[in-house]
Amino acid sequence: MAGRAVEAEAPAKRPKLGPGSTAGTTNGNGPKRMPIEKYQGFLQWYQIPFDDKWPKRSWPEKRVTQAPRWCSVDLRDGNQALINPMNHEKKLRLFCHLLELGYKEIEVGFPAASQTDFDFIRYIIDNGLIPDDVWIQVLTQAREPLIRRTIEGVRGAKNIVLHIYNSTSELQRRVVFKAERAHIKQMAIDGTKLLKQLAESELKENNVRLEYSPESFTGTELDFALEVCEAVCDVWGPTPDNQVILNLPSTVEMCTPNVYADQIEWMCAHVSRRDCVCISLHPHNDRGTGTAAAELALMAGADRVEGCLFGNGERTGNVCLVTLAINFFTQGIDPKVVYDNLDETIKISEFCTELKVPERYPWAGSLVYTAFSGSHQDAIKKGLDALGDKTWEVPYLPIDPQDIGRHYEAIIRVNSQSGKGGIAYLLETEYGIALPKENQAEFAQVVQKITDASGKEIGPKGIWDAFEQSYVTLQEPLCLEDYTLTKGASTEEVHLAAKLRAGGTSCEIEGGGNGP
Repeated sequence: MAGRAVEAEAPAKRPKLGPGSTAGTTNGNGPKRMPIEKYQGFLQWYQIPFDDKWPKRSWPEKRVTQAPRWCSVDLRDGNQALINPMNHEKKLRLFCHLLELGYKEIEVGFPAASQTDFDFIRYIIDNGLIPDDVWIQVLTQAREPLIRRTIEGVRGAKNIVLHIYNSTSELQRRVVFKAERAHIKQMAIDGTKLLKQLAESELKENNVRLEYSPESFTGTELDFALEVCEAVCDVWGPTPDNQVILNLPSTVEMCTPNVYADQIEWMCAHVSRRDCVCISLHPHNDRGTGTAAAELALMAGADRVEGCLFGNGERTGNVCLVTLAINFFTQGIDPKVVYDNLDETIKISEFCTELKVPERYPWAGSLVYTAFSGSHQDAIKKGLDALGDKTWEVPYLPIDPQDIGRHYEAIIRVNSQSGKGGIAYLLETEYGIALPKENQAEFAQVVQKITDASGKEIGPKGIWDAFEQSYVTLQEPLCLEDYTLTKGASTEEVHLAAKLRAGGTSCEIEGGGNGP
């Protein structure tokens, strides 16, 4: 995507179709189609120029070998997106759970935005609820009254990240602020100056970091994003020991995830004091690729990721911290957080947010470790049988469910799409009955008829009932009415006397031996 940078104030050319337009929805008398004339490809107007500092993209050749720094923004960015924002009790419960999971950077609120946020932040500080190795992060816009209220809210905390932001995108400059680049840049400079002045005078006994976000970074021309970030760093004066966090958010996901990775690698290559800044990601999920965007951007050199549990957040949500962490775990990389009781995390998240985790949600959904397909069930059964103590390798199960607090008995379930392997697995694990291989196909047909007739799933109890009726309590054509087993003279010999009924006639048989 080589090319020249977008000129400073050249407005992007947008199609002139209003929101109510129906132009392009039909093709003459033909079938209806989507009004594509209203939209423009992102890379038709946005360019990422190669130059001497970034002659080519190198991130596709790289591997991520360690987890990034994590920052949970559930209590602020996630909370603002809820139908019913969390009250004090829910905020406290979620905060304590985030600490249990191992998060060391937690955005706890926007103290100038609401009294609830301000009071909660004061409560966890005044009651000593913040561990010494945890940094609380607070958000504020680059406006003087909000900055002063923010400083008041965090007095007394040991480790503080002051997170300041203003929107820099071409669209918002043109449509929302109707302002030139210089005005937007000055907002960031003035806010940072005041934040530094107040931090130095009122937070002298605290550990303070600055985080700056050029909001809507993905829609901001790279040369301007760099210019504003450099200006903020010039004011704050970061060092390798006290880095500025440059948070480069995909506030709205505007293109494929590889483009976000290019943007991040470009910024890493061009920022003048790379050892004095922490490049942070804040991906959203508008296009459904937030996780991929985060992972590719980490390959591109980012150091830190902000997100929410189960992808909560505005519109389609922020990137999911749970998904990312378990993705690392399944690659043999320590995620530096612990999800060994995922059901408890789901329970707390659903209570606090009043949002359900979908059944098919990555790693966490209730059906994620369930196989209905017969061939899948058979492969899982054989994989578990062959596993032993070696590296986890089971077909269709990229993770051992027990590692996140799930259990094997929920893995295989049976419906009309299932096969003999799953049925045999449930009989053996639930009732200790190991069906001979030649018998599995025969009994699968019995279960198939039941599930075809009902159209529903059949559980282990239903399978056992069908087995019992087919092989145990069967009365015709041959019925076992009674039997006795006695040991013979040799301890290895057993004598059987049985009473059978065949075709309505009873008979007795007997025999002895030491087994088959």
